[in-house]
Amino acid sequence: MKAVVYQGPYDVAVEDVDEPEIEHPNDVVVDITTSCICGSDLHMYEGRTAAEEGIIFGHENMGVVSEVGEAVSTLEEGDRVVMPFNVSCGFCQNCEEGYTGFCTNVNPGFAGGAYGYVAMGPYPGGQAEKLRVPYADHNALKLPEGREHEDAFALLADIFPTGWHGTELANLESGESVAIFGAGPVGLMAAYSAKLKGAAEIYVVDQVPSRLELAEEHCDAHPIDFSEGDPVDQIIEEHGGMVDKGVDAVGYQATDPDDVDTETEDYSYQPAKENPAVVINNLIRVVRPTGELGIPGLYVPEDPGAPDDMAAQGRLGIDFGKFFEKGLKCGTGQCNVKEYNRYLRDMIIEGRADPTWVVSHRVDLEEAPEMYEAFDAREEGVTKVLLEP
Repeated sequence: MKAVVYQGPYDVAVEDVDEPEIEHPNDVVVDITTSCICGSDLHMYEGRTAAEEGIIFGHENMGVVSEVGEAVSTLEEGDRVVMPFNVSCGFCQNCEEGYTGFCTNVNPGFAGGAYGYVAMGPYPGGQAEKLRVPYADHNALKLPEGREHEDAFALLADIFPTGWHGTELANLESGESVAIFGAGPVGLMAAYSAKLKGAAEIYVVDQVPSRLELAEEHCDAHPIDFSEGDPVDQIIEEHGGMVDKGVDAVGYQATDPDDVDTETEDYSYQPAKENPAVVINNLIRVVRPTGELGIPGLYVPEDPGAPDDMAAQGRLGIDFGKFFEKGLKCGTGQCNVKEYNRYLRDMIIEGRADPTWVVSHRVDLEEAPEMYEAFDAREEGVTKVLLEP
């Protein structure tokens, strides 16, 4: 079968690989109808992880069940399903308490598993024609038959639940104000989730005009372009003070506003301008005393491409004294997708949510290398790319 295979930094290729097979009675095999390119994939694509050549990418996957293990009881051939990016067992202590993103059984020595991601277990990704799904009764979410809501349901694998999760980590409530740093797919979904939850005012910080326009149009957000000045000052001036809650949808590859070149329209990734702590510190500044921060943006314990030795060890210069002084609270960690995905599915089915506006491209699997390049360059108009085998 065809699959997107990592060749090394800034290099992926569509290659012929072995088809997955049933390895355990609780497995199913899914014929992939849609897989997505995620911002998290870019960390591997750029060589910013320990990913080795040969990994099949793709942790945002949906399709139709084509083979069923003999122990699977709730799925059958022909069922349309979407899988959380988390691979989880369903019965360890963390899974039983709802923390399926931190399963202790599927990836020995590490709390959490995922498809097609470095250090997240022996699970090939779904940017391919087929995917093996372990613990399938637990991991596969059934969808209505047919092709309706295909793009929307694909976003249930990761970015829609993860955006929602960011607002949950911050305990965002109706009527509150929130600042969301990052207008990539997760940041946009966090802003959309804030709107669905009834946030009074939403501020979205980025420097890519097309992404800020999406936030304003679809989330009723106030766009804040950090290339035009300190984003905290901009928010406080427009809001008339600090906001109630904050969300970091950027992570460890954040760039410092002070280093942005305002004379160019090139918004491509520029490692020399990175400041891994800048978003967290801006949130500490912009959220009111006793407010809360949600940090679904990715941070890593080791970063081979870090701008300095401290960041290379996953250590950041956080303004903890100010954090303490203000009595702030903080929630972190990857999304436990199963906590939200069936509810968001039902909101989509009932027409109460439609996240498809974030999708900019649906292309054939063969176009994946070109789309990785465009997405990594933060090209105008490239927000969320869906691949169709």
